[in-house]
Amino acid sequence: MSGSYNAHSIYSASGAHRWMNCPPSAHLEQQFPNETSTYAEEGTAAHDLAEHKLKKALKMRSKKPTSPYHSDEMDEMTDLYVEYCLELIQKSKENCSDPQILIEQKLDFSDYVPEGFGTGDLVVVGDGNKSEKENGRGTLYVVDLKYGRGVIVSAEKNPQMMLYALGALSLFDMLYDIEKVSMAIVQPRVDNFSTWEITVEELLKWAEEELKPKALLASTGGGEFCAGDHCRFCRAKNQCRARAVKNLELLKYEFQDPALLTDEEIAEIIGLADELAKWAGDIYTYATALAINEGREWDGFKLVEGRTRRKFTDETAVAETAKEAGYTDIFKQSLITITEMEKLMGKKKFNELLGSLVEKPKGKLTLVSEADKRQAVDPIHAEFQVES
Repeated sequence: MSGSYNAHSIYSASGAHRWMNCPPSAHLEQQFPNETSTYAEEGTAAHDLAEHKLKKALKMRSKKPTSPYHSDEMDEMTDLYVEYCLELIQKSKENCSDPQILIEQKLDFSDYVPEGFGTGDLVVVGDGNKSEKENGRGTLYVVDLKYGRGVIVSAEKNPQMMLYALGALSLFDMLYDIEKVSMAIVQPRVDNFSTWEITVEELLKWAEEELKPKALLASTGGGEFCAGDHCRFCRAKNQCRARAVKNLELLKYEFQDPALLTDEEIAEIIGLADELAKWAGDIYTYATALAINEGREWDGFKLVEGRTRRKFTDETAVAETAKEAGYTDIFKQSLITITEMEKLMGKKKFNELLGSLVEKPKGKLTLVSEADKRQAVDPIHAEFQVES
């Protein structure tokens, strides 16, 4: 979600994981300033650049944004996002010659959450047109770009994505007979491309039975404070009594329970937290190494192959082959990307001329939750790229 819409909703889609788990937090955090950070500003810059690139790829008018946060990495990561979106749009076109494509679309879900709205990075619906009965029931696609690398975000049962889906449904419900919604989170800097699908019937049931009651509690300041991983982006997290109590219990650290933590207590917790973070990182590295090198299995986790990008095996040969076939507009400062080359030639011609000069390397092995949709791999009987 970018900064296209600056209006702020107390019950935002991006904060749904928090206020659904801890309803009173919605009003509590309004006492604290909504401070930005370099990470948030970098994320906004990435979204703006991604929006521009996607619009240009779809031949829509767009002015390239400028930002001090633009970098080679951001350029590459937004290319990955655009490539993913174009593949999804192409898939939609297989069932519909003219799918509806909305970029940075304001989505209103206030039927379920008071004054609730958010911005969908990409919304696509390409079949199930009610005026074309032969198309049958359709699928609505909702995509969200996450530029951060601190926390891996899953699309599965993700309340932010489900709220976007509800908002998108309200836009298309009269025109399309939509049976299911496919939600995707693209988080390229941590190689996370998470998807999840739900039927419209199941989504609406969740909205009535889970979302509405919790939104009502949040809007009235009711419910119980509940600390958890949803506290991460809460503005009240540093002074929240419930969070302090829980963390101190986890650390098995006790002292008298004041209304606010003292400077000395905060300093002591910072030291413990730093050591705990290092320890957890060491355990993860150790577990991953054993899984890769010795085939060790950990309950609830599996090894998967990371996502990689296609690359030309011989750029000189690609340039010569393309020029011989009459394609001359293939250079920027260097050879244009595979995605741009494929778009220039068309998939069929691209595969015919350059298919043998393209490879997709194996991704590095990484340990993930079993909920991850990627296929598990056996590192003992196959060769994979492993990060040392």
